[in-house]
Amino acid sequence: MTGYRRSASSRTRIFMRRIHLWLGFSVGLLFAVLGLTGSALVFYTDIDAALHAAMHAEHGGPAPGLQSPVWDRALATGRTRWHDPHGKWTFEMTGEGGPIPARYYPAPGQHGDRQMVWFSPDGRRIVRAEPWGGYLMSWLYQLHMQLLAGEFGNQVVGWCGAAMLLLLISGVLAWWPRGRWRKALAFKRDAAPIRRLRDLHKLFGLWSMALLFVLVATGVLLALPAVTQTLFAPAAMPAPNSKDGAGQITIVQALVAGRRALPNDRIVFVDIPNSPNGPIRVRYQVPGDPHRRFPGSYVFIDQHSGQILAVHDIRHAGTGTMLVSWIRTLHDGTVGGITTRILAVVLGIVPALLFATGILHWLQRRGR
Repeated sequence: MTGYRRSASSRTRIFMRRIHLWLGFSVGLLFAVLGLTGSALVFYTDIDAALHAAMHAEHGGPAPGLQSPVWDRALATGRTRWHDPHGKWTFEMTGEGGPIPARYYPAPGQHGDRQMVWFSPDGRRIVRAEPWGGYLMSWLYQLHMQLLAGEFGNQVVGWCGAAMLLLLISGVLAWWPRGRWRKALAFKRDAAPIRRLRDLHKLFGLWSMALLFVLVATGVLLALPAVTQTLFAPAAMPAPNSKDGAGQITIVQALVAGRRALPNDRIVFVDIPNSPNGPIRVRYQVPGDPHRRFPGSYVFIDQHSGQILAVHDIRHAGTGTMLVSWIRTLHDGTVGGITTRILAVVLGIVPALLFATGILHWLQRRGR
């Protein structure tokens, strides 16, 4: 009976090793690419600012307040250059000085992608404008999220990410020790090169396993929003329309109106539609929302009257919505500030090390 158990255990281990090997061949290189690009993207806004340091130095200045005329001045400046009747503008309120970042979205189906725009601190000039994907950091972002292949690339990344989860699990099952754990966790410096490669591969994988699993799982959920909806059932986002009316309230008036709904929370983005029936949307970070840059609470405002049309506050939107709010912050390492962001950079390098040591170990075994 004991011999039978050992035989079954050996067969299972051999099967897991084969699964791990073929998953490594099929998705290992993609895992390495996504990991390295993910490492670069942890600090992508900081890297982009460093690459354009001269622009930030030339156009320095204090951050505009929420009631500053700069916001509407920048909107008017932007609309002189881009004004699709059904497009929209998004302004980011960073709370920092220097150029004002914004995004211009043409109407769906129109030629051209969104434009990333930076205005001078007084809002009178456009100091930089590039299409999304047309400069280094946004290109890396599209490579990481979509493999430069749009929605189809999203699906590939998402489902390959699911295979990467199996790759991680199969690696642990193939390694699982039958004897002493201390020996199984050891690195033998005086062993043959092929044994040292195996030990390196084993240790890189074991010590990073839990955190890599979190990074990959959250990446899958970001790439496959339909799966996320099915698993967590977050509350639906309101979709109100502005009522018929003439003219459009100013950004400052919209921010004042939004404060009536969420008076003490931090404003991060404001969306201004060009079409007459779209609402102005103000995005907030409320207490308990883990992501500082991309929080999940919104106030929808009638662009003609300033009336509040709807409020989406994640604190009152159910457990599923709150759980979904953690996915991005766990994936990009912002959950614990600078320490976890640095850890995310290091973890992003690990898949490349696993792929390299795994391939070298396999090649040496074939040679022998």
